[in-house]
Amino acid sequence: MYLTQALKRAVQINGNKLATQDNKRIRTWSDSIKRIGKLASAMKKLGFKDNDRSAILSLNSDRYFESLYASVWAGGIFVPINTRLAPPEIEFWLNDSESSLLFVDKSFAEIVEKSRSEGKIPSVKEIIYMSDDDCPEKMHNYEIILKQADPVDDALRSYDDIAGLFYTGGTTGRSKGVMLSHTNLVSNSLNTIIGLNLPNNARWIHAAPMFHIADVTGAIAITHIAGQHYFIPGFSPDAVLNGIQDYAITDTLLVPTMINMLVNHPDVTKYDLSSLRQITYGASPMPESVIMKAMEVIPKCDFAHAYGMTETAPLLTIAPPDCHVFEGPKANLFKSTGLAVTGVEIKIIDDNDNELPRGEVGEVAAKGPNVMLGYWRQKELSDKALRNGWMHTGDGGYMNDEGYVYIVDRVKDMIISGGENIYSAEVENAIYQLDGVIECAVIGIPNAEWGEAVHAIVRKDPSSTIADNDVILHSKKLIAGFKCPKSVSFREDPMPLSGAGKVLKTTLRKPFWEGRNKQVS
Repeated sequence: MYLTQALKRAVQINGNKLATQDNKRIRTWSDSIKRIGKLASAMKKLGFKDNDRSAILSLNSDRYFESLYASVWAGGIFVPINTRLAPPEIEFWLNDSESSLLFVDKSFAEIVEKSRSEGKIPSVKEIIYMSDDDCPEKMHNYEIILKQADPVDDALRSYDDIAGLFYTGGTTGRSKGVMLSHTNLVSNSLNTIIGLNLPNNARWIHAAPMFHIADVTGAIAITHIAGQHYFIPGFSPDAVLNGIQDYAITDTLLVPTMINMLVNHPDVTKYDLSSLRQITYGASPMPESVIMKAMEVIPKCDFAHAYGMTETAPLLTIAPPDCHVFEGPKANLFKSTGLAVTGVEIKIIDDNDNELPRGEVGEVAAKGPNVMLGYWRQKELSDKALRNGWMHTGDGGYMNDEGYVYIVDRVKDMIISGGENIYSAEVENAIYQLDGVIECAVIGIPNAEWGEAVHAIVRKDPSSTIADNDVILHSKKLIAGFKCPKSVSFREDPMPLSGAGKVLKTTLRKPFWEGRNKQVS
């Protein structure tokens, strides 16, 4: 298995058809593979060697796509950099990976140049500038070096060779570099195609950030079926709605916060979204009220719930469209994350790695060809996560009698109050059903009597008059009293999000736990 095989197949079957479109830049599959071969050649001329790392710090673009594939075509490893990181975090990722080459666009060129001038990224020998404006000094213009190069043969890295190094976290503690092989990424791509029933004519818009494994999954899967890629720099409701309408998009991947913003856009009904075949969502819990509204606003579009993690490349389970129903034998199965995808085993285990009976909550563990090689230069952490061939996800969940997996919370986000385990996702789902709630996040805060108390942070509609007691009383109608918020705070600003669109509960917890012993990340 090797990533670049998909490019060659795409040329064979759809060579003269559109491969990528970024605004007015349009490339066929024949164009794309030539450009990728030439870019790989240019990288080699700059000293890039087998197993070298090339980092990418850029907004979404067709050149981002080309850089990913050119890195492995040249025999190396690509390292996507989270665009929301602070400069010290960017420097850590570059130095830890020992990236010798860096692709950067105009949004981040100044940051990178400052780090380099101060000697803070010593491993980076060459920088390729990806934007169309004037190239900064001491950087190489993307299009010029590509134009000057002759295509080089594919290095044919494959199977257990590392293809991508994806760093997790970056907000607290030391980030971990997840080593994903060609086998990891290709097997996951094939599972994505099967699980999402992707058609050969799929038109995919890259709205989620391309540094995230979930969008890389989309990129690889669409390439495998020789479909069409459309790029916008990053997510905004207007950009996505316009992109769907203008490009007749059939498929995309969005996180729940993005879908929430999309379906609550004041002009959403004015856009022609009839081309949409399916929206896949994942990465964080989906409030029931949000998915119900999405199904109402875009009634002809199917929805699929995907679950996974960076360490599993990422796909583990899928709840397809036939789970998004309210009647019949599969009613409300969208609340699950679905069944394990082909070739993946899932089990629920206790603290001693013993498999638990169906219905009991424990840690989700997974095994399959998509499971990472390990963490980059962190053997101890690798051995802890990969025990007896099983990836320990850190997610709390259970499996029903039919094999459907339900995620109740991140283990680290579980609130333990008076000896009771409380899953924040369950509480959040209840609060989301209160009219006037736009966003909410539930965290545990210090409590002298109970150890932790449930606290809800709510962003409400500006016209709403709901108060803290309304939130508490509403919750008591839907979930057990001990799970309900004991306190509520309101905020006007959106919740802090990671680059992947996940609510940063670490940030929300910090003011409450400063100087105390609770360790969360």
